[in-house]
Amino acid sequence: MELFGATGRRREEKRKDTPLADRIRPERLEDFVGQEHILGPGRFLRSLIEKDQLQSLIFWGPPGTGKTTLARIIACSTRSHFLAFSAVLSGVKEIRQVISEAEGMKHQGRRTILFVDEFHRFNKAQQDAFLPHVERGTIILIGATTENPSFEVNSALLSRCQVLTLRGLDPEEISLILSRALQEEEKGLSSLRAKLAPDALKHLSAMAHGDARVALNALEVAVLTTPPDADGQRFISLTIAEEAMQRKALLYDKEGEEHYNIISALHKSLRGSDPDAALYWLARMIEAGEDPLYVARRMVRFASEDIGLADPQALNVALASMQAFHFVGLPEGELALAEAAVYLATAPKSNALYLAYEKARADVKEKGALPVPLPIRNAPTKLMGELGYGKGYKYAHDYPEGVVKQDYFPQELGPRSYYRPTDRGMEKIISQRLEFWRKKMGPK
Repeated sequence: MELFGATGRRREEKRKDTPLADRIRPERLEDFVGQEHILGPGRFLRSLIEKDQLQSLIFWGPPGTGKTTLARIIACSTRSHFLAFSAVLSGVKEIRQVISEAEGMKHQGRRTILFVDEFHRFNKAQQDAFLPHVERGTIILIGATTENPSFEVNSALLSRCQVLTLRGLDPEEISLILSRALQEEEKGLSSLRAKLAPDALKHLSAMAHGDARVALNALEVAVLTTPPDADGQRFISLTIAEEAMQRKALLYDKEGEEHYNIISALHKSLRGSDPDAALYWLARMIEAGEDPLYVARRMVRFASEDIGLADPQALNVALASMQAFHFVGLPEGELALAEAAVYLATAPKSNALYLAYEKARADVKEKGALPVPLPIRNAPTKLMGELGYGKGYKYAHDYPEGVVKQDYFPQELGPRSYYRPTDRGMEKIISQRLEFWRKKMGPK
């Protein structure tokens, strides 16, 4: 039943035939990579572990982000009795067994931490079996899940657990994990004398899409299938890394010219109202390992710059796609970005908002901080009222149609006309509205 209880000879024997990803799991916080938002100095989980003040937790995050590894670190650092099993292989019978063991430990004055992997695999009735024991303090429950706990965990149990969200690892973090695996003598690949080409390391780190286990499995396959040369070294080239990962490296440098070429191609495809080309360039970036949130940010910018008020909903769609990706992650979140790309490509286009703001900004830079006209200033004090603040202000709601001619620009600047809507999409209606108001108020 104890997932991490093997010690001494049993653990050494296990290391000989277990996958690399399992062998090199760190057992100390100092060796853990990533999740700084909960494990950095002074952060919530680090403080709980260091002070040995664990409470019931749910680790929620994509595969290969360190959920089980964190459980191992807790097992190695806590003074509590530690039990662990997987919901995939266990049922109510096993739950009863561990609870019975935990109750025995409690009578001896020792608390029990129970780690349950794949917690979402338990149905609601099975989850209910934990509730009274969590409430009574018989166990401290730590569950790990790749599914949203809001939907997969009983609300009563969820209210008694702190949910900690783990994010997908950055390519730089995965690169560090791979480098350590190559150098690790006892549990890693050091004895095989493998050397990873820089582009091969970058490829494995990017194509893992935040999953350290995927990267480590591919690295192990690459090393084991590469014969040593005359000097006994195994050189892992990009071609070998591609074979191990079963994904080709696309020509794409996130910090070089090709990065800017492809994001430009996406932007121009959207502007040119070609949804098919937009999908192609979007896929090129995602498949090459680009940060999907970078793409989402660019589409948010595009919604304001190239669509604007021709379709105000475009900005909402772009923002929703970014939020959806945050929520779902890879690979499912790709569709949210694809939906946004198609919507933006097929929306009516207008850069009137962009041009208007650029004109307003140019005036601000050229004229400086001109004073606000007295009529449209607030007068929160008696002195301000005596100085003429707010004097002569016309309250628009007091006039027919809710509009009235009034000077809103600084006197030194005079009236300006920045925003000139097109006749496309919603801007056609805005144009008609502005024309109606200008007829009533007269030209600027």
